[in-house]
Amino acid sequence: MTPDDISRRTLAHYNKTADSFFAGTIDHDVSQNIDALLAAIQAPFPYTILDLGCGPGRDLKTFSTLGHRAIGLDGSAKFVEMARAWSGCEVWHQDFLHLDLPDAMFDGIFANAALFHVPSAALPGVLAKLHAALKPGAVLFSSNPRGHNEEGWNGPRYGSFYDYDTWEHYLTAAGFLALHHYYRPAGLPRDQQPWLASVWRKPEC
Repeated sequence: MTPDDISRRTLAHYNKTADSFFAGTIDHDVSQNIDALLAAIQAPFPYTILDLGCGPGRDLKTFSTLGHRAIGLDGSAKFVEMARAWSGCEVWHQDFLHLDLPDAMFDGIFANAALFHVPSAALPGVLAKLHAALKPGAVLFSSNPRGHNEEGWNGPRYGSFYDYDTWEHYLTAAGFLALHHYYRPAGLPRDQQPWLASVWRKPEC
């Protein structure tokens, strides 16, 4: 199965379950992740932020409410429609495997529970496009379910589950500098923290 086949199957699942996904995630508290991105950005306020894999628009609306120029992006046509209606923001319909992003536009990219759907064979190319879309000195935030570098199908969705060292290898190979990382939810033993969050900077030159 090609990466495009994997992507189409995963996106078909999200299109089919978009309404239940929205209902099940709208109240999730990801303020720790939003704060981690915003705290690392050094540009003048307001920031131009890409919410990569914005889903139905929960976090997109938060960024906009905080006064930033927030643009969403998702491969699910249903999510794009929902995100536009919920957030009032501009939302682009693009598959992660075929990103068409402006060069050096964004102060920050927020990839919350998104990049783990990219098959490992396609990940370097995706990260290269994200790197190019950031301004010099800008910031990428990612949060993914962690694992032991396995990938495959979890029901109708494909996932790649990395430990920190492997994830760092991919990001630094793409030209990013590591700022810091942490595990979620906060305040729990490590074996009860399934999410790996990390913050990265594009060098100034």
